[in-house]
Amino acid sequence: RKMMRKGLLISTMLVSVAGLGMSAEAANQCLQTPSCESLGYTQTSCVDNNGVKCPFGNKYFCVCPAKYAYSCSGTGYAGGKGTACGGKYTECTCASGYAWENGSCVQNAAVWGQCTGYAKKNCKIGDILFSDGTCSTNTVSGKTPIAVVVYISSEGCGQALALDSIGSYEWGGYGTDIPTLTNYSSLSAASKDYASCENSKKIMAAGNRSTYPAVWLAYNYTTTGTKVGDWCLPAAGILTSIYYNQNIINTGVNLVGGTQLAFYEHFCSSSESSAITSFAFNLNSDYGLYADRKDSDYEVRPVIEF
Repeated sequence: RKMMRKGLLISTMLVSVAGLGMSAEAANQCLQTPSCESLGYTQTSCVDNNGVKCPFGNKYFCVCPAKYAYSCSGTGYAGGKGTACGGKYTECTCASGYAWENGSCVQNAAVWGQCTGYAKKNCKIGDILFSDGTCSTNTVSGKTPIAVVVYISSEGCGQALALDSIGSYEWGGYGTDIPTLTNYSSLSAASKDYASCENSKKIMAAGNRSTYPAVWLAYNYTTTGTKVGDWCLPAAGILTSIYYNQNIINTGVNLVGGTQLAFYEHFCSSSESSAITSFAFNLNSDYGLYADRKDSDYEVRPVIEF
């Protein structure tokens, strides 16, 4: 009877091995333990201990709660806030000019030096521009005005004029043509130049503060909410926009106690005409523009792009 039970047990084992598709010899061999990673256990820890530990090691398979829903990438995002789970976060950190609202980074202000389309959506010529990058038709309690909007392109790029002049200085470099700058031969051509800060950077690259004082002073101008490099000399096209919108611009300037544009003042542009002349501006000239010697003094009134 014992022999019968032993035979039955051996037969059962062989049947079981055969059912698994293995030979008896293979069944008696030691198999290598699979890696945790190959089984999907790839995390070193799980948020809120929400996961299963690998039986062969210290890795985990994590199950992320539904609140970890945001990848925090794309325009307006600066990264995730807090700990990630499965590459996602419960909330995102937004870039400058954006705020976290209803599960996304929503643009709520201008970004200095960047054309984000904010100007076209939220501002108009004559509006007050505040230090937090917002625009308004009127003053707003608790906000600091820094400029008045003077130009908005069809692409939504804005430029705003400082509330006051910072003094009278030469354009500079009389007798020297800056090869990277376009030489405009007519007022009508110059009136279509809107590249204020691009022009300014080219002028600065061509010489130092003593060579080109007007642009260097504009570059170093700062206000609440802005830093060195945010401001520049207005291009001739921007000054032309001021010429055609002078009344509403002066209304905005007056609302915040700035210095209104006067007929007798002559302002410096960043647009070049030749080796000896650049474009200046006052409200009495065609387009507000005229070409004059680079060694003449002009009022420097910076603009900021946004």
